[in-house]
Amino acid sequence: MGNWNFADIWEVVAEEQPDADALVHGTMHRSWGDFDRRADGLARHLIDAGLERQQAVAQYLYNGPEYVESMYAAFKAALVPVNTNYRYTADELLYLWDNADAGAVVFHGSFAPTIETIRDRLANVRAWLWVDDGEGACPDWATPYERAATTETGRVVPEWGRTGDDLNMLYTGGTTGMPKGVMWRQDDLAVKLTATLGNPLADDGSPEDLRGTFTGPASRFLPACPQMHGTGNFPGLSTLTSGGCIVTLEGRTFDPVELLDTIERDGVTNIAIVGDAFAKPILRTLDAEPDRWDLSSLVAIVSSGVMWSKESKQGLLGHHPQMLLLDAFSSSEALGMGSSVSGAGQAAETAKFELSPETIVIDDLNRPVVAGSGEIGRLAVGGRQPLGYFKDPAKTAATFLEIDGGRYSCPGDFATVEADGTITLLGRGSVCINTGGEKVFPEEVEEALKTHGSVLDAVVVGIPDEKFGEAVTGVVQLRSGESFDEAAVIAHVREKLAAYKSPKRILTVDTIGRAANGKVDYKRLRAEATALLTT
Repeated sequence: MGNWNFADIWEVVAEEQPDADALVHGTMHRSWGDFDRRADGLARHLIDAGLERQQAVAQYLYNGPEYVESMYAAFKAALVPVNTNYRYTADELLYLWDNADAGAVVFHGSFAPTIETIRDRLANVRAWLWVDDGEGACPDWATPYERAATTETGRVVPEWGRTGDDLNMLYTGGTTGMPKGVMWRQDDLAVKLTATLGNPLADDGSPEDLRGTFTGPASRFLPACPQMHGTGNFPGLSTLTSGGCIVTLEGRTFDPVELLDTIERDGVTNIAIVGDAFAKPILRTLDAEPDRWDLSSLVAIVSSGVMWSKESKQGLLGHHPQMLLLDAFSSSEALGMGSSVSGAGQAAETAKFELSPETIVIDDLNRPVVAGSGEIGRLAVGGRQPLGYFKDPAKTAATFLEIDGGRYSCPGDFATVEADGTITLLGRGSVCINTGGEKVFPEEVEEALKTHGSVLDAVVVGIPDEKFGEAVTGVVQLRSGESFDEAAVIAHVREKLAAYKSPKRILTVDTIGRAANGKVDYKRLRAEATALLTT
């Protein structure tokens, strides 16, 4: 293994191009030189506060420059950045920071009242850095972020040094259980994230090899989804590693108009979204005013996390045929399992992916599934991957498998392998429905439901049933002004899928209630659907 460390790389970038944009947020443009100096000030503050090598630093933040700036500071000080879901309740935050052994928390001021309710139970947190967002004054128990960031310190390298073994930790909530910290070695993560770039990091290279390479036009990446999730965060790390710039939106709820305005104003080249939860509002906005925005700078839209429909891809390409649409099939613990690329006006099919060279589909005995057999198997990806889950050896052993002498990450995604070697993604096994002995994967049925003209969004759950064990049940959010014909929608699904996969019942709700990352709480919706049907 090599010794790549994000702080070492980014310091070289800052020395090579100190005046280039590193961070853009509204009218704020922060150069690489300033980005580097401010991260030094933050790193010195964390070290002086008494944090120890590889102790966690939690980012409890909305999107903005402070998010990646505080990560850079953690990398500089050989500490471990830890993402924090800003939608968590106080008890969930307490669990997360206690589980991560957090020694510092960087937080937006609007979160101070929530922190107040649990702060006395977080004795290990030695530094609270308050980011002013206009929501009250800095608490007396916290330090203003700007004061720490603007303290002149010179280059900060901790006495314990930095290595490629230093961690980046991404907590993932998944669909079941408590959040789990996925432990990535920085060396592994840096090489994995840059593998598809024009200038990937060599397995045995060093930061000095990068001098003189930051000469071409730099990419400008905008995470439309939250930076607290891997889809918004990981592409940002690779962007900075290639000398690029991260552009963030000022709004705290997704606004497609703000997004399109920002792409045009700041020359954004790449954006990250999470499936149709983002794609459909963007498409509706473009359809309403097709000549309003100049999107010529936009090279690619990347989506990951949930399925992205062919219809949405086709519509977006109609407005900008020159861009590429990348449907990346990855998870926090299994990057680069597969991908689907749409371009030149042609949209790829929903849930169809090309496997990466390191990915296999295995049966229950960990044997490869035969292409074209129709057998359902689990996806597993080899190569560079996480060390495992923090403080959870049992879950680590269940997810990271030894197969034919190699180590594979198998997070629980199911698929079939077509005769041409492509895969059809079915979904995560943890929400699989067993109906009459048949396995039904919700995502497949959800995509069929969403192709009906009256349905805006859909979730499928299994409801306890005396005859079938579980009955496939749809929960749909209707398009504005649309009426609902349950029988017609069920018949529509049966035209696309086997009869046993079609919902026995479909319920309507005002909103599906997707999280900021586009995902849904299947447990909550299953309980709500069960209660409605029982009533």
